[in-house]
Amino acid sequence: MMAATRAPAGDIVAMDWHGQPIDCSTCPYQALKAQGGCEIGHACMQDGYARRIDRFFRWHPELAKEQLHHPYFEVRAISARYADVFHLPGMLADPDETVRLQLALRLPQRALQKLIQDPHREVRIRVAQRLDTDKLPAMVHDEDYGVRQWVARRLPTALLAVLASDPESVVRQEVAQRIEMPALMRLIDDPAPEVRRIVAQRLPVGLLDRLAFDDDLIVRWETAQRALPDLLQRMQHDEDSEVRAAVLQRLNDTGVPHG
Repeated sequence: MMAATRAPAGDIVAMDWHGQPIDCSTCPYQALKAQGGCEIGHACMQDGYARRIDRFFRWHPELAKEQLHHPYFEVRAISARYADVFHLPGMLADPDETVRLQLALRLPQRALQKLIQDPHREVRIRVAQRLDTDKLPAMVHDEDYGVRQWVARRLPTALLAVLASDPESVVRQEVAQRIEMPALMRLIDDPAPEVRRIVAQRLPVGLLDRLAFDDDLIVRWETAQRALPDLLQRMQHDEDSEVRAAVLQRLNDTGVPHG
């Protein structure tokens, strides 16, 4: 198995994380070398190259728990990928976000909650992707819109109204995709056309007249795709040719007289 995964020739020169040649005599696992359990430039815990560190722990996952507090952040992060989860809560205060990113992927829910206010946005995004939905309300006011976007994707629909007035349109777009009536009505007058386009796709057809004469032509086009015949007749003279064509096609499909 080890030979089959050998790195190609011409790979990055093997150096330790200080940028110095690798010295096997200082490695706590030097005995593995004689057994073919590691190899400089291919599978080595002392290497500064993450892929080679990962290969070492992939071969020897039972050693990962021993290196969770190694001085090199890549070793700690990769060890956290392979160590059993019972050893991970002790790493919550790790100073490097790369390590905490790995924790956010693997920690059990109770420990994961402790990363809700992590200083790094990518860590909080991963928390929002995994956190139990009943705990997500704690993240609806996160300062980063990317975190709130993920919260809007996963928050129970009954709680989505709290994000319907979020300052970022990408968050409100997520809300518009999922929020139920009558709360969806709050987004009919949203300042972002991207949000109103989604509303036009989901609003009950009997209420589409509120969007039939929207300032945004794509909102009107989306409305025309679902509008009832009486509203379509009122939209026949839209100022945009694409909207008029969509209205005409729908009228033809329904067999309603027009002109």
